[in-house]
Amino acid sequence: MRNKVIVVCEGEDNISEAIVKVLAAEGAIPVLIGSKEHHHLKTVEAIKCGGGNCWHLTAELTKPEDCKKAIEQLLYKFGKIDGLINDSCFNENAALVDGNHETFITLLHKRFVHYYLLAHYALPALKISKGSILNINFKPTNPGVVGPPAYTTNNDAINALTREWAVELLHYNIRVNAIVIENRKHLYDKRIANFPDPEKLKENSSKISPEKWFATTEEIANMVAFLLSGRSSHTTGQLIHVDGSDVYLDQAMAGA
Repeated sequence: MRNKVIVVCEGEDNISEAIVKVLAAEGAIPVLIGSKEHHHLKTVEAIKCGGGNCWHLTAELTKPEDCKKAIEQLLYKFGKIDGLINDSCFNENAALVDGNHETFITLLHKRFVHYYLLAHYALPALKISKGSILNINFKPTNPGVVGPPAYTTNNDAINALTREWAVELLHYNIRVNAIVIENRKHLYDKRIANFPDPEKLKENSSKISPEKWFATTEEIANMVAFLLSGRSSHTTGQLIHVDGSDVYLDQAMAGA
């Protein structure tokens, strides 16, 4: 990963921070892109104080012109892009009965459309570097369970595009994969710290094993680094579940 320039699209703060720290430790140059400039500056400073290299660009990812400008600025500074990590932290919903077209389209832009935009504008550079694209996604709704329309649409679209891009870009030696995550340990820890009913918490917790089931941000970041590195050179078009088999255990517990 040494000296590889990796675009890290802004997502959940803990995950984005873990990813850039792991990439920097591997010798890469992660570049954070998103609107949370204050958080980016803290992350960049921490990495540079630790001897790593990192950079950031401020952009509103729901705006195509901002995505285009950010990629142009990055290429002006570094002259190349070796990898792109697409992520998002928006999980709001737009229901059919009570929602409207504008809200639905806005949520698509917040959660998903920028995956396409950043990949589109970074593609010429990725062709030259024979780089990789990694899409971060969340666990799909269990079979037989109706999920929020916008959430389900976004998740399914990300998985579909990952596989379609892998086929389309195979000719250019660009690998495209996705990791699917759920039940992040840092979110679970935050949730139980504010759980109002200790007995109910005990009952729920007895059904799971957080150490084995819930993924830490470091575990997620390590998988990201692996899939972007040459050590996964024969892996493309894959949806890798980093969830301790949560997607299967959850179905088993529900009697699926």
